[in-house]
Formats: sequence, C-alpha cells, structure tokens
Amino acid sequence: MKILIVDDSPLIIKRLGEFLSDLGHQVIIAYDGKESMVAYNQELPDLVFMDILMPGPDGISVMRSIISKHAKARIIIMSSMGQQSKVIEAIQYGAIDFIVKPFEPSKILLALEKATNTLS
Repeated sequence: MKILIVDDSPLIIKRLGEFLSDLGHQVIIAYDGKESMVAYNQELPDLVFMDILMPGPDGISVMRSIISKHAKARIIIMSSMGQQSKVIEAIQYGAIDFIVKPFEPSKILLALEKATNTLS
C-alpha cells in the first residue's frame, strides 16, 4: 500500500515511516499542510496518516480539501491527548480513524486493518 505520512515532527515521521516500511508499505512524507496537498495530488496514496496541528493549513483543512477532490481518500488523523474536539470534527468531515500520539504499534496495525477494510 502507498501511504502518505503528514506531520511536522521528524521523530513521528521517522518512527511511523520505519514501522510502515518494515510492514512492506511504500511511504511518502510531507512536513506541513501545503506539502501534503501537493504530495497527495502527485502520488494519490492509498492511505494518509495526517497530523491535526501543523504549520500551514491544519490537518482538518487539508483533509477536507483532499476529500472534496478525491471522495475515496482514506485519512487517519493523528492527534495528541487533549484534542478530542478536533478528532470529533475530523471524523465528522470524513477521517476513517484516529490514533493518539505517541502511537503504539498495535494501534497502527488496527488503523491499517480498518483502512484496508474500507478499501474493499
């Protein structure tokens, strides 16, 4: 699966990217909202892990923009504790799941399973 990771934290990108690569996925990286929109339109990934809070357009704005152009886009929102209202908003706008940072590998596997089920 081709997966776009969007986060302004190099550590999160490194950890999540290595984990997904080790599972055999192709990983694409973007560090902010603007980069993520360009990367999505160029690569058309199967799945996106999107941070809510980041420079440029935030994750919810980017997610809404992507979904408005690509209705079948599959986006998993990543958030820190204390961002429940943003997570609810993201789900209302079309995110298929969310994970809390820092993530546990088991939560990533569950999110991947859910994403795979929505692709079928």
